[in-house]
Amino acid sequence: MQVDVLNIKGEKTGRTIELPEEIFGAEPNNHAIYLAVKQYRGAQRQGTHKVKTRAEVHGSSKKLHKQKGTGGARKGNLRSPIYKGGGTIFGPKPHKYDIKLNRKVKDLAKIGALSHKAKENAIVVVEDVTFDAPKTKQFAGILDSLKVGGKKTLFVIPEYNDNVYLSLRNIEGVNGSLLSDVNTYDIIDANVVVFTESAAKIFSDEETAA
Repeated sequence: MQVDVLNIKGEKTGRTIELPEEIFGAEPNNHAIYLAVKQYRGAQRQGTHKVKTRAEVHGSSKKLHKQKGTGGARKGNLRSPIYKGGGTIFGPKPHKYDIKLNRKVKDLAKIGALSHKAKENAIVVVEDVTFDAPKTKQFAGILDSLKVGGKKTLFVIPEYNDNVYLSLRNIEGVNGSLLSDVNTYDIIDANVVVFTESAAKIFSDEETAA
């Protein structure tokens, strides 16, 4: 899959990147994508929800009246769930929402997510971006030049760059990530994925090495 490399003004540089068909042209496995997204979102949950049972709420433990002979319904004590302030029946308890996924399933999901973006023409490759200092306004201008301004964008770089990260973190809808940290949810959640040239070349280098 040939993709043109654009400069920061959104113009073609004359260079192209060959993205491997095994990744960007693969048939997506939607169930694997679903499982990967489910795992990611589950891991974000704290799972600290908790309610008190009738054994944990405060209140008298004395039976309200005798069992029989009153003409009324049987009653326990004030901690009963039928009374205001009583315990809660079958309420949530703290637990984790983590699910285990094999590495092969995760890789399959990530390949499928990238393939979806390739089919939607939602992958952009831009020349490497460098700043001497954090410049949010300038970075926003680059996104506008690439015609992705205002879209949910995943900006992928090969290695951490403090100035680039500080430049993009306050732009609404823009998420920066290292290529090694990209996950299926971030890809699917974005409207467009922007790779820097160095990040995109890693795909070609891995294909050559294979």
